[in-house]
Amino acid sequence: MNNTEVVALVTGGASGLGGATVLELAGSGAKVVVIDMDAAKGKQLADAAGDNVIFAHADVTSEESIREAIKKAVDQFGKVNVVVNCAGVPDSGKVMGKKGPLPLALFNKVIQINLVGTLNVIRLAVEQMVNNTPNNEGEKGVIVNTSSIAAFDGQIGQAAYAASKGGIVGMTLPIARECADYGIRVVTIAPGLFETPLMAGLPPAVKEDMARGVPFPRRLGKPEEFARMVLHIIENPMLNGCCIRLDGALRMPPK
Repeated sequence: MNNTEVVALVTGGASGLGGATVLELAGSGAKVVVIDMDAAKGKQLADAAGDNVIFAHADVTSEESIREAIKKAVDQFGKVNVVVNCAGVPDSGKVMGKKGPLPLALFNKVIQINLVGTLNVIRLAVEQMVNNTPNNEGEKGVIVNTSSIAAFDGQIGQAAYAASKGGIVGMTLPIARECADYGIRVVTIAPGLFETPLMAGLPPAVKEDMARGVPFPRRLGKPEEFARMVLHIIENPMLNGCCIRLDGALRMPPK
């Protein structure tokens, strides 16, 4: 897909991996809708990124909210042909912690936002994308999801997070197989340890220790490296129905 023809929705687009993706797409000539719950950061990023980037305040778990964001994109740019799902929460907790069993409310919250929210955006985006005019490859759209290496190497305390991210990996192929009939590709990225706002709050010594565990390059990933992978997926029509680990060969220990 030609980047100048891209109209992308980026959920969790106000900062972190999503924010870097917004800037990478906009810099390549794409039109982008930043979707986030943080209106202040979302509007600030959209304003800084240029005329081809707008902000839509939306909750990925709400059908009405995402429909409104898609409508805003279509009204402004004429279509939606790319979705990048970056919205998510990292809440953790042991199955049996010091205060008792893992609260079901915490587990449900993580599953609802990370997994159900991703599916909600996918299904409503596909509904819109099937109306697109196909390119010369017959392609109407591309969906890129964000999982995590926790889907494969989940640590103690990550039962909810690993389940949510594992679910995203698990649904990638069946959705890609279904969407093949519509000319829509579906790919998932499973990033390792990246320099995100979550990491920024950790002491330097802790981050250095985490970075030493990455075989090569021996550092945390940069959000723009994630964003460049998103761009490559959009550009490469043979990437479909797969999960790409982006982790410097890192395999997480139990804790």
